[in-house]
Formats: sequence, structure tokens, C-alpha cells
Amino acid sequence: MMTLKWKDIVLRALEPSDLDFLYALENDEAVWEISNTTTPYSRHVLKQYLDNSQQDIYSAKQLRMVITLASDESAIGFVDLFDFEPKHQRVGLGIVIFEQANRRKGYAFQAIEMICSYAFTHLNMHQLYANITADNEKSIELFKKLGFLQTGIKKDCIYAEEKFKDEHVFKLTKDVL
Repeated sequence: MMTLKWKDIVLRALEPSDLDFLYALENDEAVWEISNTTTPYSRHVLKQYLDNSQQDIYSAKQLRMVITLASDESAIGFVDLFDFEPKHQRVGLGIVIFEQANRRKGYAFQAIEMICSYAFTHLNMHQLYANITADNEKSIELFKKLGFLQTGIKKDCIYAEEKFKDEHVFKLTKDVL
């Protein structure tokens, strides 16, 4: 499927072999703010998640894909579709590139372009949206570069680092592409 392979990266389904990568990412407190996590996950719980990850997006209402480098197939992050609403043709979008060394190389840009194309083409979505904290300037810049428009601000929405943060809402509609 060409939709999920392009230039430097490939988006693929979760595999049992992703357990160690998933365990490292989900238990890294630095990313808990964006995943709304407050406690660590055990390997057992994450193995169960992987065992059930092949559920259809229409029943699970979410889809997580692994971002891998095309050159050596190593996992570098995840892109998620969540709060899938087929009736309203909208879905949330989240992304994380785990290691700092893999950031600012265009991988997130490519992954978001691919997942948007997939959602518009194969899932018949009209709108994708992303929620980004106001202090995450690099993500805001990235989503704007991809054509997402800021449609709102949720004031004092995220509590992290002993303070409340605003969350910006961005959306991209099919007709913009």
C-alpha cells in the first residue's frame, strides 16, 4: 500500500516484537503529558494491548501505527488516530517521535502526511484534528506547515509541571488538500 510508505519512513501495524519499544516509550515520563498518562505500564498490560491491537478502527475507535525508518525498519515513533467518529467523519491525530536524535529530520512531517492521506482516502474522513499544548512550539509549527488551521484554544486544559497549560486545537479538512 503506497499510502503508508514514502521517502524515508513506513507506517505499519503494531507487531509483538514492538513490546520493548512500546514499553520504553509508554514508561518515559517525558511523554506522559501528551499521552495523558499518570502511571507506568507493565510489560504484561502492554503485551495484552499488542495482542488486541489488530482490532478494526470501527470497533476500537482508534488506530496506532508504528513509524519505522525505511532504510532499516527500526521503530522511531507512533502515529495515532483516536476518537474515531465515522458518522461525523472526523478523527483525532497524535504523533510522537521517541528519540531526540530522530526529531527535526522530517519524519513526523512525512508520517502526518501519510496518515492524513490514509484517513481521507481509506476511512472517508472529512476532518482530522490535533490538540497541542501552547508551549509545544515545534509541533504547532509542524502542523501549520502541513496546512492545519488553529480553530480554538482550550484555556487551562492540561495540568503538567505543576501548572495549567492552554491547549490549541488544529484541524485539517479534506477539501484543503
